[in-house]
Parts: sequence; structure tokens; C-alpha cells
Amino acid sequence: MPTKERIHRINRVLSNRFSDLRVVLEEVKNPHNASAVARTCDAAGVHHLDIISATNEPFPVNEAVSTRAHKWLEFTLHTSASDCLLGLKKRGFTVFATDLGENTIPHFQPDYCRPAAFVFGNEVDGISDEARNLADVCIQIPMLGMTRSLNLSVSVGVILYEVIRQRTQFADYEKPPLDSDILQACLQRWLDSEHNKSPKLKKRKKKGESADSP
Repeated sequence: MPTKERIHRINRVLSNRFSDLRVVLEEVKNPHNASAVARTCDAAGVHHLDIISATNEPFPVNEAVSTRAHKWLEFTLHTSASDCLLGLKKRGFTVFATDLGENTIPHFQPDYCRPAAFVFGNEVDGISDEARNLADVCIQIPMLGMTRSLNLSVSVGVILYEVIRQRTQFADYEKPPLDSDILQACLQRWLDSEHNKSPKLKKRKKKGESADSP
């Protein structure tokens, strides 16, 4: 039986979740990196993690790295970038793709006080051409050293906390709450003593529409 303190903490965490913020991982294979991203997302108030995997591979989890943070997130599995990103754009999300190409702007330049989805590619190839072409804006974290890129989870953290900085700094941003049905379902599942340790990957109901609305 959960204690009052446990219930209060879960309610507080759910009330701080951003329903208008998504992180998209495209073809990420490394369990260490993927698990670290899940931990960063939970800490930054991200509720929903979209996974693009053409082969329907499960989300690679290393619980020693994630500290089981993945169980506090909602996952949706997509088989292509177009399936994922067109659906998000249709629902009003601006898609920001992290890229090392020339047609990028610094990550701190855009306005993130609006529904935003951030696409991160895999550790070797980065984002696909399909994701790049579907993105509304391509962003890049400025690099001052010889190294051209940061570790995946570090990049996710840098960008998400820029989002938080903007949203807490500007008084005109009003965080939309989680849908009441989603909130209630999460509350019940999180309080369940048998809560599964593995992430729940939900397939899309139909092309262009997510299984869960934020």
C-alpha cells in the first residue's frame, strides 16, 4: 500500500511533466546512451519518448545507467521518421533536429515556449536525411574544441535544460497539463507495486497519429 508521501510525490512529479515537449530518438542502438537519455528526460520533466526503429527493435535499457528512470516515461515506437514526425507536426509540434550540417542555428536561438519535439540521431550517423528534411529547424550545440560533438545524453541534457530555462524565465509561458486520462492512468500504474521494470513501447494506432496524446 503506497504511503501518503509516495502519493504526494508522484502527483507532484506528474504535475511538473511537460505535455508539449517530446524527445525523439532515431535508430539509437547503444544501451548506455539510450538509458542515460531516459534518465535525463525524466529529470527534465519529459513525459513522452518517441523511438524510431525501422526493425522494431526494443528500446535498449541498461538499468544500472537509467536507474530505472525509463519506467516513469511513456514510449511510442515508430518504424520511420515520417511516421513519427509528420504525426507530431500535425498535432502542432515544431520539430527541431540536432545536426552537424551547415544549415543549422545555435541551440539557444529558437523560441521553445511552444510545443517542441527534438530529434536526436544515432551515435555514428546522426539523424537520417528523412528526419533532416522533415524538421522545421535544424539546431547545433556550439563546439569550441577539437571534438565535433557531445555524447548523446549530454546533448539531450544541454538542449532540454535550455528549454526549461526559457520556459521558467518567460512569464507568458503556461505549461499545459497532461491529459486527465493519461494522468490518471500514470498515477495508477506508478502506484502499482508490480509496476513493470521494462519500458512500454506503444505502436502507433495509425499513420500520423500517436497512440497517446500529450
